[in-house]
Amino acid sequence: MSTPNKDIEKVEVRVKWDPSPHGAAANDLDIIAATYPVDEPYGAPAYLVHFDSRSPDGTITLNRDSRTGQGFGFDEVMTIELDRLADRYGRVVVGVAIQQRDGHKTFGAIGSTAMEIGEGYTILAENDFSGVAWATAAVIGEFAREGSGPWVFRAGVRGFDDDPDAFAAVMGSRISEA
Repeated sequence: MSTPNKDIEKVEVRVKWDPSPHGAAANDLDIIAATYPVDEPYGAPAYLVHFDSRSPDGTITLNRDSRTGQGFGFDEVMTIELDRLADRYGRVVVGVAIQQRDGHKTFGAIGSTAMEIGEGYTILAENDFSGVAWATAAVIGEFAREGSGPWVFRAGVRGFDDDPDAFAAVMGSRISEA
């Protein structure tokens, strides 16, 4: 799925979910952003941003991090300032991974999951992960540009069955054309 949105400058990625039932291990979902260089948009990421980290230039920051899903509204929030990102970067892939510390957990096992990507008051994408209920991680969208041209957003949820480290290594891979 793609969208005609261009000249995207600053976006917010938001994720929420229900806490685990009393006595069960905590549900911990994490937003991960991977930034790719223009000359290798499908190679290894130049850098990753996730909990306890931010981009080297401060253009991608995790503003809110939850380990339990407790609270009101969105539990995790990340800001991506595309208009400030250096011209050497041409692609930013955003995903969500479930921490697997306490056994294999999938999106289908976690109540009331939701994500939203927005610029100001405009919602670019929203989803509840029901289409990837079997997955432990998912790409939720990507931003790309040609050279120093405008950023274009491509929405779409693509599931993976990987732990957060393995997911971070493959989340920006090409989608095979079947």
